[in-house]
Amino acid sequence: MTTIQEILKILTDSGIEENEANVEVKLLLEHFAQYSAKDIILGKKLEQDKLDIVKEKALIRANTRQPIQHIIGYADFMGEKFIVNPSVLIPRDETELLVRKAIYIINSNNLKFALDVGTGSGCIACMVAKYTECQIIGLDISVDALNTALDNASGLNLYNKAIFRKSDIFSNVKSYEKFDIIISNPPYIPLSQKDNLQKEVTFEPSSALFSEDENGVNYYMRISSDAPRIMNAGAYIVFELGINQANLVRSILSDAGFVDIEVIKDLAGIDRVISAHLPS
Repeated sequence: MTTIQEILKILTDSGIEENEANVEVKLLLEHFAQYSAKDIILGKKLEQDKLDIVKEKALIRANTRQPIQHIIGYADFMGEKFIVNPSVLIPRDETELLVRKAIYIINSNNLKFALDVGTGSGCIACMVAKYTECQIIGLDISVDALNTALDNASGLNLYNKAIFRKSDIFSNVKSYEKFDIIISNPPYIPLSQKDNLQKEVTFEPSSALFSEDENGVNYYMRISSDAPRIMNAGAYIVFELGINQANLVRSILSDAGFVDIEVIKDLAGIDRVISAHLPS
């Protein structure tokens, strides 16, 4: 007879840290057995067939190290559930810092047109659209990613505020389009670090993770150098950063003509977000 403790042990025995395993068991129970944390506290009876399904999913997680978000089909981000799959990055807590900075800039300056480069699941574009009056275009080279982003925007009823387009960086930006802010969480992990990453990361798209240059800053250079031609005077740019990239990206932005460069640290004290703007 399967028990919740047995399912928890399946995860911890595979090397998943206990606190993380507890969170994942709750997610599996909620998604596959409609059994909430409140039900656990109240000691509500759980049907054995549903518990067996949860055990089956836990075994998949333990044996393959497939991310829990792929198994349940969504990730929580800023209070919303976003569809995720192997075609998009799983939204991470660090990216919330990027989105909140962008939202603050947009609302403080009454900006109207935004661009999200490398939109993936659309989580950045959707949250910007939800919490500002901005219209935002999300760009991605992956059709599968764009379909996922569109599904997420539709689920949040953001049809006219968050729109998506296939584009290799700015290749499909129209000649007449000008933006007040560009936001991006670009691929920034040096390809040389690929073998050092957790097994879970291998389930995410390499094209959204890795930059082939030694320092992982190739996409910052490509975006920053070309961005001014599609930006209004005084427009802003906001990036998420990888570890130890702040000074390099600061130089890249400065060389591209951006001013008032600001770096924000995450809760771990790591330089995580960088913002700047063009001269007015």
